[in-house]
Amino acid sequence: MELTFLFKGIVIGLLSSIPLGPIGVLCIQRTLNKHFKSGFCSGLGAATADTIFATIAMFFLTLVMSFIESRMQLLTVVGGIIIIGIGLSIYYKKTSFKRGGKRARNERAFKDYISVFFLTLTNPAYILVFVALFTSLGFESSPSLRQGIPAVLGVFAGASSWWFLLTFSINKVRRKFRPRHLVVLNKIAGGVIILLGIITILSVVFEMPSVGVEQIVK
Repeated sequence: MELTFLFKGIVIGLLSSIPLGPIGVLCIQRTLNKHFKSGFCSGLGAATADTIFATIAMFFLTLVMSFIESRMQLLTVVGGIIIIGIGLSIYYKKTSFKRGGKRARNERAFKDYISVFFLTLTNPAYILVFVALFTSLGFESSPSLRQGIPAVLGVFAGASSWWFLLTFSINKVRRKFRPRHLVVLNKIAGGVIILLGIITILSVVFEMPSVGVEQIVK
């Protein structure tokens, strides 16, 4: 029975990660500009944050919803500003393939992991996406630990698998790109991320319906 919940969690992790938004663009950009480890660790940061959101959706939704609702607009605006800042840094980035020793690359990969982890956490509204996914796959509103723990672990496994497949595939074609190609790609990636950050802020300013919560951070 636990394997069923684990499998459902994996499906939820995949479904929540596949839509390509700022995080996906960022992981692709880092993989191309640096290396596979940098892109994958960035994705793991998002997967870790998603697992926290999934845990809240599964076990603590009632306790945190009032806190989230009262600060939703502020957190959304802050997240949008951070996304725009990341987009600008990519847009104006001087492009080069990152070199350096193993230790330097590990340090950069860890920083990439931390940056995406906290960026993803700035969008707590994503918790509602997990609520919807858990409900659609037949989870109870107050699940037992026997159901919840395998499901949450499955979310992390599913999300991590997606980020591995995405960055691994991008890394396979990385050697075909030259610095001049990466300049163009950085302009495109930076522009897309800036646009998504602006849309995120405008959704609060004009009280527009959320632009697909999964698209705002993912």
